[in-house]
Parts: sequence; C-alpha cells; structure tokens
Amino acid sequence: QLSEDVERASENPADEREGEMEVHEDSSSVILPDSELGTSAPSLRFSKTCLKNVFSVILLFIYLLLMAVAVFLVYQTISDFREKLKHPVMSVSYKEVSLYDAPGIAFYPGKARLLSCKHHYYDHIPPLINPGQPGDIECTTQRINYTDPFTNQTMKYALVVQGPRDVKKKELVFLQFHLNGTDQDFSAIDYLLFSSFQEFINSPEKAEFMKDCESSYSSWKFSGGFRTWVKMSLVKTKEEDGSETVEFKQETSVVNYIDQRTKPRSDQLFFVVFEWKDPFIQTVQDIVTANPWNMIALLCGIFLALFKAADFAKLSVKWMIKIRKRHLKRKSQVMNHIN
Repeated sequence: QLSEDVERASENPADEREGEMEVHEDSSSVILPDSELGTSAPSLRFSKTCLKNVFSVILLFIYLLLMAVAVFLVYQTISDFREKLKHPVMSVSYKEVSLYDAPGIAFYPGKARLLSCKHHYYDHIPPLINPGQPGDIECTTQRINYTDPFTNQTMKYALVVQGPRDVKKKELVFLQFHLNGTDQDFSAIDYLLFSSFQEFINSPEKAEFMKDCESSYSSWKFSGGFRTWVKMSLVKTKEEDGSETVEFKQETSVVNYIDQRTKPRSDQLFFVVFEWKDPFIQTVQDIVTANPWNMIALLCGIFLALFKAADFAKLSVKWMIKIRKRHLKRKSQVMNHIN
C-alpha cells in the first residue's frame, strides 16, 4: 500500500500540471461547476483512506488486547512456577529385585528364651515335632547389650537375627520362643526391623548402632499362644539434602496355636514368621513439577510476541500519520487548483 501511494504521489504532479494547463486554457470559455471540479475524486479517495484508518485502528486495538493477554500470561506463568517450587509433588517408584539385603530383626525377649530358628522356602513350614522343647538354631544370631537411648540408664538386652533374603524362593524365617511363666496378664515380645544385618555385623560399635536403630525405627510386638505371620516391604525415602532413609512396612496376620501337649502347662510359646511381601522396593522422593526450561521458552515466546506487537503498533501509527498528512496535502492542492 505504501508503494502504491508513493507511485501515485510520483504520478500526481504531472497529472496536476496537465489539469492546471487545461483549466487555464479553457477558463476563458467554460466555467465548470464545483461538483465536477473537486467533489467526486477527493470524496472517493477520502472514503478509502477513512476505511483504511478505521481498519488500522481496529488492528491496533486487537494487538493491544493481545499484548495485555501476553502480559497476563507472563505473570501467571511466573506465579505458577513459584507455587510449584513451594509445593513439590511426592513421586513413588518401584524397583524389582530378586535378592534383598538381609534385614536385621532385633528381639527383646526379656525372660523368654529362643528355642529354634530356621529358614524355610516356598512358604512351607513343617509341623513342630517337639513344641516347647529346644530345637535347631540355624539362623545367624548376635546377642548385644546396650543402654536405652531414651533414658541412658536402663540396660537393654537384644537378640539380633538375620532376616530372609531370597524373595523369589519365598524365603522365610521361623522362630519359636518359650517363656516359663509370667506375672503379667498379657505376654508379648517386642521386636524391631532395620535395613541391613551385615552393617550391624561390620559395625565396630554395635551398641551405638543399636541405639541409633531404636531411635530411628519403630518397634512392634507379637503375642504368646499365636503364630504371627509378618510380611515385610521396604520403603526408601530420599530427602531434600540427598540423604536416604529406609523404613519397613509390614502386614501382620495372627493364627491361633492349638497346644496339643498332653499335660496342662503354665508356660507360654511364641511363634513368629518373617518373609518379604513382594520383590519391589518402593522409593519415595519429592520432585518439583515446574520445569525452568519450559518456563524460559514460554517467556521468550511471549516477549517475542510483545516486541512484534509493539513494533507493528508503532508502524501502524506512523503509517496513519503519514496517510493523514498526505490526505491533507492533496486536499490543499485541490483547493489551490479550485482557487
């Protein structure tokens, strides 16, 4: 459009000079009315220019609206990014393994005595031959004494047993305890689970290791006169500082033990089974869903659109001013010709 206007402007002086010569030549003989001199052609040009100006103003308002939307998007994007940084999302992933690192099972039997401990496979536990009598202890065990981490005065006695490892063969550990009478209404044995029995064996300060375990892990109980079946699952949690904590989740089922011994007894028998629930290690960590690169790319696109819109608005205003000046110049030339 600008090039057409330039061509018209370059052609108009010759046409105007020819029209001026014709007017001087014919002015002595013919007097033209005002409607034929300057009304038809300028009005047509004025209408086209007016439409172009209106269309340019509409476009200018549209681009201003788009700029306002872009500014709002920038503000909203930055606000969402800051909000996601403050509230990370918890991510849970599962890793399948065939062998676990054997956990440590720390029992606090008190006056109870360990009668037997065996590893079985494929969930098969043979019937007890002599319940209540000492049997084979085929598990790796370690006895340890240490002070209570919460009171620092009471001595505690713990029996640490190596837990199952082979999850595909459904390895389990079956233990039997015996308590020869108690003055309490309820009899139970406390235990806790920690992540690695090998770390306990390799630790130079086993008492301090057990104090740390008791401070970090939860403890549970199993009762006498029942067979308690414990199915464990391992949960690893990654902290913000990069450290990793391990805890156990367990599902416990209790089955009544039918004492078939001939003579009535006042002692208590404890049976407990430990096995892995499934071959999946659950890993929990907090992640930030906001991706800074996506936000930077979005902001670059929005700012580019803003600059292009501002550039277009600037050119539109300049073009409107130029068209207006050209229209006023032509109008003044027509009025000079009429005069």
